[in-house]
Amino acid sequence: MKIGDTVSVVDEDLSGVVTSVRGNIVVFKDEYGFTHQYAREKLVFKDADLYENIRVIKKAEPQKIVSKKHQKNHLVLDLHFHNLVKNPEDYDSFERLFIQKEKLIEVLEFCRKNNLKRLEIVHGIGDGTLQRMVRDVLESQINIDFYNKEILHHQSGAVMVEFH
Repeated sequence: MKIGDTVSVVDEDLSGVVTSVRGNIVVFKDEYGFTHQYAREKLVFKDADLYENIRVIKKAEPQKIVSKKHQKNHLVLDLHFHNLVKNPEDYDSFERLFIQKEKLIEVLEFCRKNNLKRLEIVHGIGDGTLQRMVRDVLESQINIDFYNKEILHHQSGAVMVEFH
């Protein structure tokens, strides 16, 4: 290092122009006019010309693998009866409600077993029988919060469940 070289201090945000060199001690002046003394091994040259001929290789960022159960999309359970069975006209109203309740409990257990965080239950609006059954089942569960998906509407056709 010689007088006039631009240097930077290792592990500090400090640089300046060398004003004197005495053995292993280098004195430099920073951009504000203050002088600093450092050992030669604590300083590095700050010269853009040193890096002109060095080719920079950009590596592709590795893709983070997200497991299926931790994807941002939540699970949706549609309790409309025609989605649950092949021939919906073969069942009376009591059997329909019983099958919908069993499916709801089965999916809640699946979510807990697989550590899912959110579940959307689509029950529709209708006459409110299915909606009351869904609310009763959810109120009997522990470690969950649930709320209507459409916050601004009085009656919603879906309920969002969050597991703890």
